[in-house]
Amino acid sequence: MIALFRRVVLAGLLAVFAAMAVPALAADQDPPIVFVHGNGDTAGLWLTTIWRFESNGYDRNRLFAIDLKNPNARNVDATPQDGRSSTQEVMLQLSAYVDDVLKKTGATKVALVGNSRGANTIRNYVKNGGGAAKVSHVVLGGGVNHGVLVSDAALVGSEFNGSSDFMKQLNGGADEVVAGVKFMTIRSDKNDKYAQPDGMFLGMPGKPTGVNFDGPALKGATNIVLPTIDHRETSFSPQAFTATYKFITGRDPKKDVTREAKPVLNGVVTGITAGAYDNVPVNGAKVDVYKIDAKTGDRQGGKPVYSKTTGADGVWGPFTAQSGAYYEFVIEAPGQPVTHIYRSPFVRGSNYVYLRPGQVAKGDETAGSVVTMSRPRGYFGVDRDRMSLDGKPPAGVNTGVPGASTAKVVLPATPQRTVVAIFRSETIPTKNWPGQVTIAEFTN
Repeated sequence: MIALFRRVVLAGLLAVFAAMAVPALAADQDPPIVFVHGNGDTAGLWLTTIWRFESNGYDRNRLFAIDLKNPNARNVDATPQDGRSSTQEVMLQLSAYVDDVLKKTGATKVALVGNSRGANTIRNYVKNGGGAAKVSHVVLGGGVNHGVLVSDAALVGSEFNGSSDFMKQLNGGADEVVAGVKFMTIRSDKNDKYAQPDGMFLGMPGKPTGVNFDGPALKGATNIVLPTIDHRETSFSPQAFTATYKFITGRDPKKDVTREAKPVLNGVVTGITAGAYDNVPVNGAKVDVYKIDAKTGDRQGGKPVYSKTTGADGVWGPFTAQSGAYYEFVIEAPGQPVTHIYRSPFVRGSNYVYLRPGQVAKGDETAGSVVTMSRPRGYFGVDRDRMSLDGKPPAGVNTGVPGASTAKVVLPATPQRTVVAIFRSETIPTKNWPGQVTIAEFTN
């Protein structure tokens, strides 16, 4: 039923965009694209989106994803906070990155595609940072464009408050976009946890937020609604890709992801500052890659198929994988717990296989072992998705609007055994590692 629903939605999207007056570009006229992640996230989330663009003829050398340093927003935008960034800081990072992309590609303008907080960063750059002269298209998925709430009593001074000076100036004027730049927003119908009239996901259940389901929409933009998708799927789902590709190029995408026989994987190991991921390269991180059995997670051959200790740039690759093979990535970063990340097979290569050491959750310090299933590009929907962890429905995942991107099972320290995580069409075998961190990371 899920697959049928997706086909229906995809067909509907193609019909909608066929009726839109979007002039088609020739492939050699497509603008370079810069993808901008959201709060606390990393450039690695754009992996599957970039795969889809490449599979539809986009030059890999014209697809860029910025890794914003200290990606978590400050509690109060104007007050410095260790390990967190202000709206001004991330805007300046984006400005410098766009200038570098224009220099590398020789283009005069780029398209910007952002998710969640990335919408704030993009809008700030286009309106206040000189970006209007350098940007042709803007696509904002799940943008917190009117805040996650409107209040004079809560989140005071936060960029996520619709009553903040930052948000008011972004939305000032007859339109909420910038003249000369094509804007499109993508939102869910009712499934975006940060566009809810009730404050449940803000720790204020039963209290009105002042924001509705249409909070991500902007006056003056092309505003698209994709039914049932969650906050992150507004950018990282196949449906969001279809809308984004059509808006930027004027053409219908013809493929999903095409397979490469020998995917070449690379990326950066990044670390943690003040308890938050900082997207800063880690020097001296040891990365071992093991090929594992697709059913048991057992290491094949006993030895890593690839090993490297990072330098100052944090780069851990390149590693040439086998198409269809399952791998375990082991990260030993200074001062962090040893982390085992089990991944679905890689169907294409990428320079955006970014690795982060895991963190031991509060309360799990004395646990024998813990296995976590993680979905960076979306949330788990109890009423929507097929999923299980160690043969059972994952504990801690809320019903209703998808609101959790991780779930875990706590196990004894011994014996070490196979723990299988399932989400939709992906099945990932893992092992529990006492005193260390185990993560089953889904691709989609």
